[in-house]
Amino acid sequence: MSVEKKFVAEGLSKALVNEYLAEELERAGYGGMVMNRTPMGTQITVYAEKPGMVIGKGGKLIRKITRDLDRKFHLDNPQIDVQDVGRGDLNGRVVANRLASSLERGWYFRKAGQSMMRRVMDAGALGCEIVISGKLTGPRSRTEKFISGYIKHSGKPAIDLVDKGYSVAVKKLGVIGCQVRIIPPDVRLPDDFRIEKPPVVVPVVETKPAAKQSVPVATPALEIKSDLDQLLESEPVAAPVPLDEPARAEGVTEDAPLIEENADSELSAKEE
Repeated sequence: MSVEKKFVAEGLSKALVNEYLAEELERAGYGGMVMNRTPMGTQITVYAEKPGMVIGKGGKLIRKITRDLDRKFHLDNPQIDVQDVGRGDLNGRVVANRLASSLERGWYFRKAGQSMMRRVMDAGALGCEIVISGKLTGPRSRTEKFISGYIKHSGKPAIDLVDKGYSVAVKKLGVIGCQVRIIPPDVRLPDDFRIEKPPVVVPVVETKPAAKQSVPVATPALEIKSDLDQLLESEPVAAPVPLDEPARAEGVTEDAPLIEENADSELSAKEE
């Protein structure tokens, strides 16, 4: 078998397994599956809203599914792992199944579409698109589309980032197809950008440490006395005045006797 034929056969087998699981696990809230080839066999991870219903009582249902995958689709040692789908409002397959079930119970298509879209957006999705096609209100088939938020329709982001789901509602007038496309809230789109404010630069001011102020300390009396003694010892002592020289008072000059004689003469003249 050539490489091209091998890839085509694997894709066809995967599509058939997905269709079979969707039919068997419809009541369990089937949310898709991931199939990987391993050296030990084929690992199939099934996502569902109610994992307990996938396993069944005592594991009866999951053993039946494993046996059917081995016999009908000739998978090499299939191993099924059941996981909780998490938030069902953000899974395209789960939302499509809910929408088809609502239409089968008699809901008006516009009310059902708006209600499902509102639940998806309230769950935090970045965008949601619901397409309902079929005999909605009359004998002619038509298509109604409900869009909210941001949706990618082409390119690699539309394949990798958008979660898709499809289901069919069977009614008396015919079948109605329900297609759901959801962009989860944790997806970073390639054309998404955000404007951020530039950081505010705060100037750094260098602060010098404050100079230590000297605090006057009371000098003990003993230190004051010792300082006084040292001061007296350092000052020169005046030489003693000889006895034969008359002592001169401070501020008295040699002209003092002449002034006294003139004063006596003037006094005598006045008396005469």
